[in-house]
Amino acid sequence: MKIGELSARTGASIRSLRYYEEQGLLSPIRSDNGYREYSPLAEEQVRTIQLYLQLGLSTEQIAGFLHCVLKNRESFCNEVLPIYREKLAEIDKQIHQLQSIKMNLEDRIRSILVERPEGQVEE
Repeated sequence: MKIGELSARTGASIRSLRYYEEQGLLSPIRSDNGYREYSPLAEEQVRTIQLYLQLGLSTEQIAGFLHCVLKNRESFCNEVLPIYREKLAEIDKQIHQLQSIKMNLEDRIRSILVERPEGQVEE
C-alpha cells in the first residue's frame, strides 16, 4: 500500500509516517518510481508505534523493542520492562514537582488574601 493509504487507515499523518521511517521504526520498500510501498503488516506496526507514543515513550525507546513486540507478546521482550519502569519514575518525579508547585501557589494565594485589606475585590 502507498503512504496515503497507510495514513488513511491508521490516522497517522504522512509527515509522521515519514518521521517513523527516518527513526528506523518503519521500513517501506521503494518502487522503481521512488514511491514508498508498505506491507499489509505496516498498519499494525504504525498502531503499535502510536500506542507507545501515547504512553509517552520516545521513538528512540520504541526502536529498542519494537521488533520484539511485533513478533512476540510484551512479556517476552526483556527490553520493555526497564523502559516502562524508567518512564514511570520520570512521571512520578514530574508529579512530585507539580505537587510542589501547586502547594507553593496555594501558599502564595493564601498569603496575598491574608494581607489584602478588607473589602478589596479579587480580580
